[in-house]
Amino acid sequence: MSDADDLLALCHFPASGTPVDLAVSGGPDSLGMLLLALEAGLVVHVHHVDHHARATSGDDAAHVEAVCRELGVPFTRYDVSVESGGNFEARARGARRAAMPPGVFTGHTMDDLAETVLLNMLRGAGLDGMSPMVNDPTKPLRDLRRHDLSAFVHATAFTPLHDETNLNPAYRRNRVRHELIEVMDDVAGRDVVPLLARQASVMYDERVWLDELSVDDRAVTLGGADCRELREWPKARLRRWLRTQLRSADLGDGHHPPSADEVDRVVAVITGDVVATELSGGRRLSRRGQHLTLE
Repeated sequence: MSDADDLLALCHFPASGTPVDLAVSGGPDSLGMLLLALEAGLVVHVHHVDHHARATSGDDAAHVEAVCRELGVPFTRYDVSVESGGNFEARARGARRAAMPPGVFTGHTMDDLAETVLLNMLRGAGLDGMSPMVNDPTKPLRDLRRHDLSAFVHATAFTPLHDETNLNPAYRRNRVRHELIEVMDDVAGRDVVPLLARQASVMYDERVWLDELSVDDRAVTLGGADCRELREWPKARLRRWLRTQLRSADLGDGHHPPSADEVDRVVAVITGDVVATELSGGRRLSRRGQHLTLE
């Protein structure tokens, strides 16, 4: 499948004429998003972030700007600096998000969704982490396959860029993409990406249902809760409430819930087994009497 009409039938773009911001690196996914957005009649503004992480990153920016000039599309370039070292991907992602306007569209495909499910599984994520990108309006290509999008782009007059770091096994996502998924395909005897995407969709529906069931719990604040009442809650309800109450900013991935281990330690504070526990982000949760304090 590489025809624009076939691909657009699977896209989640807003109505024709809607102004949209697109994050375009110049790779086949983001370039495909740009071309499809124009086919859909959207009023496009392209945003490109140069991390200066590679010697050729300036050439990438110039290439994307030239494409936008040829297409008659407004282009904005952002220069950011991200130091090399641990958690580079997360920090670079945070720098991109901080630089670009909120709600900017990204070219994530179904393959990216499947990879994120597996990455979150390796981190021990809960229900939310196992259903990423589903129904996310900033991910209009989430039902498209990467190979179909690439075939579409290569059939046009535009040349996509190829980032050599996407092959570097030092990054965990690359190993998931090039090693783990291939092994899973072999073991399953089929393409597992659609299976993982469908599973994510099912889990997303259950997330929505659980959120509806727990809507009244959101009014219960961490400082205002009575531990005697919390101890009577079913464990699943208490865990979900804590994961909402204890979300914190990380290295660039947005606000994330605490780990399962942190939640267990907080439950021990609520039940009175311990009086306090340390949490990520330099935080400390303690109990005085029957009330909790987060510092």
